[in-house]
Amino acid sequence: MNRTLNLTKRFVCCSLLALLALGAVPVTWAVDASAPLPTDSIYQLKAQMTDQAGKSFAIAERRGHPVLVGMFYTSCQFVCPMLVDALRDTESKLTPQERANLGVLLVTIDPVRDTVAVLKRTAEQRELDPMHWTVARTDTKTTRKLAAVLGVQYRALPNGDFNHTTDLILLDADGRIAGRTAQLGSADPAFVKQVKTAAQ
Repeated sequence: MNRTLNLTKRFVCCSLLALLALGAVPVTWAVDASAPLPTDSIYQLKAQMTDQAGKSFAIAERRGHPVLVGMFYTSCQFVCPMLVDALRDTESKLTPQERANLGVLLVTIDPVRDTVAVLKRTAEQRELDPMHWTVARTDTKTTRKLAAVLGVQYRALPNGDFNHTTDLILLDADGRIAGRTAQLGSADPAFVKQVKTAAQ
């Protein structure tokens, strides 16, 4: 009886791990929310966001696993698509288990025009896996604060476009910046190594 029960538990655990690796179920992480955050954690920022499905979340909820973060805007025709390509190529260099341990967060710098509906359409057009990719918006003031703590610079232009830096940022499980790259279009090998180490 006990042997059968143990085998059943092992089968269920292995099945869940396989589904996670395939991206078949959402990945969640256990976090001790009572543990104090490091002083240099970006999760010290009280940022409330909304994802492409219209779900509200606090950025600190990403605590407990490494996260790749990029800031972009959907109407960008050149640089931002290359930023997304670099994120996707970085993710493609990881093992299934490493991908299961990693989140990807894209935050718009144009929350006025990038509504939830626009973010959802962009995520679908780019075929961004909602199990691992969050495309999000927040208010203008919080967007500016988040960019500041991430070291991302941007400014609006008269024609509605933005000048902005294009860094991809790796956050560790506690929200500290653990790596950064400005390479676009494809994965930066040195950055991939940092991501793989964090996602193990």
